[in-house]
Amino acid sequence: MAVQGGSKGLGRVGMLLATAVAPATWGTTYLVTTQMLPADRPLLAAAVRALPAGLLLVAMSRRLPRGVWWWRSFVLGMLNVGLFFPLIFAGAYRLPGGVAATIGSVSPLIVAGLSLLILKVRTQARVLLAGVGGVIGVGLLVLSSKAEIDPIGVGLMLLATTLMAMGVVMSARWGRPEGVSLLATTGWQLTVGGMVIVPLMFAIEGMPPVPTGRNLLGFAYLVLIGTALAYVLWFRGIERLGAGVASFLGLVNPLVATLAGLVVLGQTLTPLQMLGLVIALGAMLLGQRAPKRRAEVSVEAPVRIMNEKNRTEVAKAS
Repeated sequence: MAVQGGSKGLGRVGMLLATAVAPATWGTTYLVTTQMLPADRPLLAAAVRALPAGLLLVAMSRRLPRGVWWWRSFVLGMLNVGLFFPLIFAGAYRLPGGVAATIGSVSPLIVAGLSLLILKVRTQARVLLAGVGGVIGVGLLVLSSKAEIDPIGVGLMLLATTLMAMGVVMSARWGRPEGVSLLATTGWQLTVGGMVIVPLMFAIEGMPPVPTGRNLLGFAYLVLIGTALAYVLWFRGIERLGAGVASFLGLVNPLVATLAGLVVLGQTLTPLQMLGLVIALGAMLLGQRAPKRRAEVSVEAPVRIMNEKNRTEVAKAS
C-alpha cells in the first residue's frame, strides 16, 4: 500500500482524484453490505471495517502513539470511527436511505462552521453556495415523495455527520506527528474506533454467524479497500487539500451509491433525479476551486504541507 509517502509529483487535480477514491468506495458500502454480508448485522460490518483494518495499518507502520498522540488518537478515533459508525448505522435503520444521504450531505456546511470556530478560517460565499447546492442536489437525487421523517433518526444522523465533520476539522488542526506516516496515524484511529465498536456489537447483536465464502469476499473488500486504503487517502486529502475542500468530496458517496444501484441493481433515474445529479456534481466542482490565496491555519503539531509550488513548515502553536 504505497500511500504513506509524500505526493511530490501529484498535482492538485491528482490529489483531488486520489482523495475522491475514499468516498467513492464508501458509496459502494451499502451495495456490498446488502449483497455480500450477513443480513441485519450493521455493527458487525462496522466492527470488521474498523478493527482489522486498523491493526493491519499499525502492523505495517510498526509505530505506536507517543505523548499527546495517545489522547489525540483516541479523540480522532472516536469522532471518525468509534462514535460515527454506530450512530450512522442507527440513524440509517430509522430513516429511508435518501433521507440519511441528504442529511449526510450537509457535512461541508458543518465543516465550514467548525473551521471558522476552530481553525479561524473564513469560508468564501461561493463555498457556502456550493454547500447548499450539494444538499439540494443530493436531496433531488435520492429523496422520494414517500420518504418518512423519523425525528430520532434525523437527530442521530445529524449527530453522526457533525462528529465526522469535527473529525475532519481536528485532523486538519492537529496534522500528524513529525516523521510518522499516514499509515500509522490512520491505523491508530481505526484501532481505537474498532475497540469501542466490537464490545458494542457483541452486546447488541450477539455472536456473529459463521461466514460464507461470499461474506468473506465482502469483508475483505470492506477491510482492505473500503477502510484501510480509503481512510489513508481521505486523511492525506484533508492534510494536503484542507478540511473544507475535502468535505465536498464526500458528495461523491451518495453519487456513487446511486450509480452503483443503476449499474448493478438495474435501477433507473427520473428526470428530477438527473437534475439532482447535475446540481450535486456542479456543487462538488465549485467546492474544489482553489482559493486565490492560501489561508494560514494555526496547527498545533509540526506538519509539513507540500505541493508542487511551495513547501511550508507550520511551527508549533500555543
